Amino acid sequence: MASQGPMKPLKRVLVAGATHGNEMSGVFLARHWLKDPVELHRSTFSVTPFIANPRAMEKCVRYMQQDLNRSFKKEFLTAADSEDEPYEVQRAKEINKMYGPKGSPEAFDFLFDMHNTTSNMGACIIVNSPENYFALHMVNYIQKNYKETKCPIYIYKLADEEAYTIDSVCKNGVALEVGPQPQGVVRADALAHMKALIKHGLDFIEKFNQGTTFPEAEVEAFLLLSREDYPRHTDGEISGVIHPNLQDKDFLPLNPGDAIFQTLDGKELAYSGDVTIYPAFINEAAYYEKKIAFAKMEKKTLSIPVIQAQMD
Repeated sequence: MASQGPMKPLKRVLVAGATHGNEMSGVFLARHWLKDPVELHRSTFSVTPFIANPRAMEKCVRYMQQDLNRSFKKEFLTAADSEDEPYEVQRAKEINKMYGPKGSPEAFDFLFDMHNTTSNMGACIIVNSPENYFALHMVNYIQKNYKETKCPIYIYKLADEEAYTIDSVCKNGVALEVGPQPQGVVRADALAHMKALIKHGLDFIEKFNQGTTFPEAEVEAFLLLSREDYPRHTDGEISGVIHPNLQDKDFLPLNPGDAIFQTLDGKELAYSGDVTIYPAFINEAAYYEKKIAFAKMEKKTLSIPVIQAQMD
């Protein structure tokens, strides 16, 4: 297997909390590290923690006017400033100016974006592409060094989608999706998982910068196929909820004919596909407004080539 092309050591790394203002592991940790960043210190690169959406954090809501983590498309970042543009678009432009610009050589090297989900996702790590070998090696390293909970790889971006998330401002990045945890609540176990993901992720970058060779490997990953909406009445109202047999079964196989919804009058609705899939973000609270009951994933084994920093 061929190696990935030469990669320089990373110098500037970001850790973002409160991209969604009611996802409290990131809120608590970003606040803590802004006061006492000693846990983030590494010898070969700088780490900058920051609050992504301070207004939403103050109100303990996901966002003020629109989802900040969907506001980093070029159409938003390049739009002319106006008095009536959403706060999150203004904030996305500020973040892009401070830590980007998106797609430029001046952008920060890497961003860890801390999220919580109400779904039973464990300590999921979201990567933008199956060809992002650096991030996949990082997750492989984390999985080998952190065994307290499942750490599945979720590859989120469909082939025709522009990268729209906050980490796309930087040259690379991952989102950390820890759950289940209710919105507006902090749980000690979820907080510990998040701290461990950051620790091992930073340790990986340190080892990479110091010249460690990470050999070719195979990793299991879940790739997004599509998103499933709830069943609805003709007026658009939801007519069924997640079936008890599916609830909390994130990343487990869903076979043709398995129950996925239960209507409000007690009927079961089955998965009608013809192949086994692996649902994720099952019954995520924040996705009701997005008309997503769960994400439909396929499980694949990805081969990743050897990587090593190009040392001067």
